[in-house]
Amino acid sequence: MKTPRPLPEELQNRPFTVVEAARAGVSHKRLRHRALHRLGKGIRSESSTAELPLSERVRPFIEVNERCAASHLTAAAMLVLPRRQQKGNPEMFHVIRPEGSAHLNRPHVIVHRMKLYSDEVTTVDGIPVTTPERTWLDMAEMLTVDELVAMGDSCVRVPRAAFEDRDMPLCSLADLQRMIDRHKGKRGLRRAKEAIKLIRVGSDSPQETLLRLAMVRAGLPEPEVNVPIIGDDGRRHHEPDLSYRKYRIGIEDEGEQHGEDGQIVRDITRSEKYHTLGWTEVRISKRHMLNDAKPAVAKVRTALVQAGWRSRP
Repeated sequence: MKTPRPLPEELQNRPFTVVEAARAGVSHKRLRHRALHRLGKGIRSESSTAELPLSERVRPFIEVNERCAASHLTAAAMLVLPRRQQKGNPEMFHVIRPEGSAHLNRPHVIVHRMKLYSDEVTTVDGIPVTTPERTWLDMAEMLTVDELVAMGDSCVRVPRAAFEDRDMPLCSLADLQRMIDRHKGKRGLRRAKEAIKLIRVGSDSPQETLLRLAMVRAGLPEPEVNVPIIGDDGRRHHEPDLSYRKYRIGIEDEGEQHGEDGQIVRDITRSEKYHTLGWTEVRISKRHMLNDAKPAVAKVRTALVQAGWRSRP
């Protein structure tokens, strides 16, 4: 077979629509060449797309489907929200299509036809995506309550400007509640109503959220989230991930980065500071989160009892 003419540079190494190929001067004959992969009606690619960023992989599927936006697991991934890993074919993309639109059946696309308001769509890398609050509500039909709380915590947390490229939360608790109030009868609504009562501003990671929920579920008092320690002299010190000011206990979630040399030094300094301030530090690692976080809960319970806390009979 004759070697096909090279594609325009802007179409190489990524999926593209037939419409944008025509605009770039690619002939119908070239688009029919067997060297191109057909990813669905109106979508082609010269090479495998598996290693490309999600935004590049999903873009043509949104462009060929009018009035659609990336949603559910796809939106959660594009918004970098904590989520359960997708089972099955990772090249299946979730898109939402407004109620009343024509039925849509395309390969690689899971279509959700439901009520969608214009203010529930934002853009990521130029691609229409459901807003964080709408994505959270949509995911209520797929996630457990705890997973939904972790996603909600991530939505409402205040970013740390020194380490992130934003300084505002993705949305507010009021925004999440507005979604619940707006979409009466939606699948997962009961789970969303249960989860929103447990969402707290301040949690920096899903593991912090899951630890907090496990502690409360086990009958421990609810800890504060990322509240700074104030010394007896009124000076403000670091913020424990979770804490009990009354009992002078700080709980620190040891993520994977805590094995790095620089972080180890910082952790030692932090432990020394706890001792100087007269506080007890409880360090929780991944192994303590096994078995529904029972080892972590037991460790915190021991520290609380030693500090004078007593559970109610």
